[in-house]
Formats: sequence, C-alpha cells, structure tokens
Amino acid sequence: MKIVFIILLLLHSLLAAEYEESNDYVLGEGMQVGSMPLYVGGYLSADYTNIEDTGLNQLRADDIAFLAYGSADKFSYMAELEFKEFYVKQWINGTSTTQKNTKLHIERLYLDYNFNENFVLRGGKFNSPIGYWNMIPINVLRDTSSNPLVNSMIYPKYTTGLDLSYSSYGDAEIKVDMLVQNNKDFDDDYNNLKVDKHYALGVEYTDNDLSLKYNGGYFHTVDPLVSDKNLYYSLIALKYDTDKYKIMGELGTQFDKSHSVVPYSGYIEGLYRITPKHLPTIRFESYESKSFGQTQKDSFLVLGYTYRPVYPVAFKAEYQMHQEDAQNKTILSFSVLF
Repeated sequence: MKIVFIILLLLHSLLAAEYEESNDYVLGEGMQVGSMPLYVGGYLSADYTNIEDTGLNQLRADDIAFLAYGSADKFSYMAELEFKEFYVKQWINGTSTTQKNTKLHIERLYLDYNFNENFVLRGGKFNSPIGYWNMIPINVLRDTSSNPLVNSMIYPKYTTGLDLSYSSYGDAEIKVDMLVQNNKDFDDDYNNLKVDKHYALGVEYTDNDLSLKYNGGYFHTVDPLVSDKNLYYSLIALKYDTDKYKIMGELGTQFDKSHSVVPYSGYIEGLYRITPKHLPTIRFESYESKSFGQTQKDSFLVLGYTYRPVYPVAFKAEYQMHQEDAQNKTILSFSVLF
C-alpha cells in the first residue's frame, strides 16, 4: 500500500507539468483559495538508506507537510504542519522492525510585517536565520538528501520568538538579523535542541554571485540530558552561486563559558548544473564533538546526484564515505513540492 501511495504521488507530480499549461495551478506554488490572500500546498519526501558495514536497511516516509501562506498589504504569513518520520521500516539479518509516528508537528508558524523596504519584523516559529543550509527548509529544494551535520550540531534550527531584519541596498546588499526568544517552543518536540532562550545576531554581505555571512548567538537548553545548559555558538558561511555552478560552505563552533563543546563542525560543497534537470554534487564534511564527556570526530565525503524532471520534483542519490565510523552509506530519495 505504501509503494502504491508513493507511485500515485509520483504520477501526479509528473503529469502536473502538462496540467499547469492549461490551468492556474503551478506545481510547487500551491493553490489559491478563491480570491483570498491564501495559498495551500504541501510537500513530501521518502528515502531508502543502506549502511554497508552493518547491513542495515531503512525505508522511510519522512516529511509529509501541509502549507498555508499568503500576503496582504504589509503583512505576510506562513503556517506549516508536518508529520516527521511518518513511517519507518528497518531490516537487518532477516529481522525487521516498523515504527509509525502520527503526531502532527508545528514546523513553522509566523507572521511578517514589512515596515518598508529596509525593515521586516517576524514573529512566531521560523527557521533560525543562520548560515545558508538552514534557510532551505523544504527537502526537495536542497542539494542532497542528507543535511550537513553543522545544521543540527551547533545551533537551534528553529526559533519561537522575534526576528528583526534590516537590509541595505546599493552596489552590494548588507542584511542584519537580530533574533530574540525568551519562551518555550510552540512544539519543542520538533527542533534539534529544546530551548527556552535564544539570542542571536547575523550579518550577511552579498555582491552579485558572492555572499558571506556571520552568525553568533546564545541559547539555554531545557533538555535534561544535556549537561551544559547555557551554550554559545559562532558560525561563518559563504556561497558563490552562478548559472552553472554553486560553491557553499559553513564552519561553526559551540562552547560554554569554560570549554568547547563542539570545537568545529563544517562542510564545503560544490554543485554543477549540467542542465536544470541534472545536478551532481560533492561535499566534504568534518566535525569534532565533546558532548557528554566523550570526544567524537569524523571526516567524510558525500557524492550526490539529483534529477529534476520538473523543478519541484527531485530524485536524489548519494553515497557517503566515512573516515572514522563504520557509517559508509547509500541514500536514495524522492521528494515533491505541491
């Protein structure tokens, strides 16, 4: 039944390109509800993973999300509800297990107010405006099936609070973000870190194809399993994006007042656009973590390939070669944005 469901969604996506030629609906942009400033849509992703050294296989219906968004005058909004790891089946040495998670999570729920072309205030739950990878929240739009570890090790991926951004335009663009959270998450089960405080500052410089970014911040975790409750982080990032290729990298560190918790975690990635439909990717990652009193580190290479029959549909394949851990793996995925 699960395979049939995925096949039906795939057929819907591939046929939508023909459908949109004669209708108002455009695949990936949602559907407008009447004449209201309201669009509804969604996305899903499924993947298969094989870990060579252990022989573990995993089939997963991961993201099943529903979106509502729109804008009117100076206001705009986004609401996103998601099933995470809705269905997971694992098997190894003839033994299999199946898990289902039917809890609907609040991933994003925010309201923007545009004072003018320079100042925007955002309130609610949103992706923390840190680095570049974290600002691409939808799987189908990302370069690879897996996310760089810096995206989950260094800072809270989501913030429930306020973000005031200032943008200056000229020969180059400068953007400054000031982030404040002094409350619990709308849904702290849907975040990589459970926090009730998060303060951060970000500065980004963009000149044509080149962007440089710095983020620094503090957060207080309420996770009882984490010994270091008050943590700080710092991250630098770059992106060089042209019509034919993209180079992107991020390097971050996390620390408390006395020592480094994550001395470093980072990646450098290159993507080449053979055509808009065929996109090979190579990424190198490395990290060292001293969480829970244990030192862990690894360096690994990710070789990926994405095929997009149409832009909001992606078939991805990647292979990871790890240096330290027995974690060499193959990941195959399918994702679509409605």
